[in-house]
Amino acid sequence: MGATWQRLLLLWLLWPLFWLQARHVRRVTLRMPEPPGQRAGVAGSGPLVRLLVAGDSGAAGVGAPTQDLALCGHLVRCLSRHHRVEWRVLAAKGLDSPGLLQLLHQAPRAQFDVVVLSMGANDATGLCAPLQWARWQTRLADLIDQRFAPELLVHSAVPPMHACQALPQPLRCFMGLWAKQMNQRLAERLADHAGRPLQWHPATTTQVGMAADGIHPSSEGYATWAEGLSTCILLAFNAEQ
Repeated sequence: MGATWQRLLLLWLLWPLFWLQARHVRRVTLRMPEPPGQRAGVAGSGPLVRLLVAGDSGAAGVGAPTQDLALCGHLVRCLSRHHRVEWRVLAAKGLDSPGLLQLLHQAPRAQFDVVVLSMGANDATGLCAPLQWARWQTRLADLIDQRFAPELLVHSAVPPMHACQALPQPLRCFMGLWAKQMNQRLAERLADHAGRPLQWHPATTTQVGMAADGIHPSSEGYATWAEGLSTCILLAFNAEQ
């Protein structure tokens, strides 16, 4: 409760400044497109793993020059050292959790062994309350289970927004606090769900691994992110064998 009141008090006290800073960021920040490239394919050899990467601009690879150098491309490369990977990306820049729910509703039913869910930055900037956001992740997980029936659903944590160089202080610190509390709420909700791990982003407060817009990962940032996800996925699959 203390952290919640701290967050709400900061919002109440500094709201005019936050509004002005957010408006400035929207006006001056470089607009980066979703990268070109295939959003489905097959790679590697060995036991089959069917992979779906779903979510917002991070899942769509904004900040990378091509899909091959974005999150899914790096993740497929990591997994394909051990498996034959059939993969697909269902993601779009600007999506929040309700938007992703609609996108997944419209997608055809299919069977996937692993779903990686990258969601939260747009919910954070929309000031979705952490508890409400965690409930949205449950709704997304229920829909994913119904339509794709994965053995493993990996929730990728809300990015470390305190590291977004495009955000001026104190807005950056505030958004970092908001994202941290979103992740804490989700972690509490996932504590009893063995098939739904929460994979945290590498902690960083530097420009290393950031794209030119100061918000999204670069190819190097996506590679580091994918390595952590692949370790989580491979550990889960090896534990089942």
